[in-house]
Amino acid sequence: MNAPTLTVPLYRLAHGRTGDKGNRSNISVIAWHPALWDVLVAQVTEAAVARQFALRQPSRVARYLLPNLQAMNFVLDDVLDGGVNDALNLDSHGKALSFLLLDLRVEVPAALAQHLAGPP
Repeated sequence: MNAPTLTVPLYRLAHGRTGDKGNRSNISVIAWHPALWDVLVAQVTEAAVARQFALRQPSRVARYLLPNLQAMNFVLDDVLDGGVNDALNLDSHGKALSFLLLDLRVEVPAALAQHLAGPP
């Protein structure tokens, strides 16, 4: 029998930070609690992030793990409409892209619920 799980948005497990360089965005995902790290590594993969950003059509998604910090960094190529100097959109730096990633749905063992941020 499988243990019960909860489906929650990623922001319940982690917070994020976004940066940019040219037409490349990097998004850090940092666990709220070390107990959530294994769930993040298993489910917040390059493939999952590429699916989450499908409408922005990244040409490449790379994930870099920082296990001592319970953090990961994603580098997404070609998601900023040309970058700060070329894009006509209001968010040419891509600062809001972390919010798109933090809305990714994640399955969390119910036993870890006490480590999630936000209301139950």
